[in-house]
Amino acid sequence: MQQIDFYMIDAFTTTTFDGNAAAVCPLTEWLPDETLLKMSQQ
Repeated sequence: MQQIDFYMIDAFTTTTFDGNAAAVCPLTEWLPDETLLKMSQQ
């Protein structure tokens, strides 16, 4: 199983746990479409 680091970001706000939540995954190379789709379904 591949491990991918990610960060949860609260966008469009200056308050923690407010705004629009987004997951950010810094990648060294682009992932296959199938993997990206599975990640988005989590």
